[in-house]
Amino acid sequence: MSIAITRTLDLKGLSCPLPIVKTAKALRELAAGDVVEVLATDPGSVKDFAAWAHTTGNELLESTQDGAVYRFVIRKK
Repeated sequence: MSIAITRTLDLKGLSCPLPIVKTAKALRELAAGDVVEVLATDPGSVKDFAAWAHTTGNELLESTQDGAVYRFVIRKK
């Protein structure tokens, strides 16, 4: 099953809490059910995005790593 990405956020080079802050801002501009792909390099973002998605009710569909880049796919609640 392929996931249709609504928006991609390149947040590489940013440290906590900026990846979460910028993702939250982007999601406010999207409709419920839209999917955002986030690319980050902060190792702390793995735990941050998992906790943030759980707290906000947004769905973390994917969390992967390719070298030093972390990729998160999140569906807006």
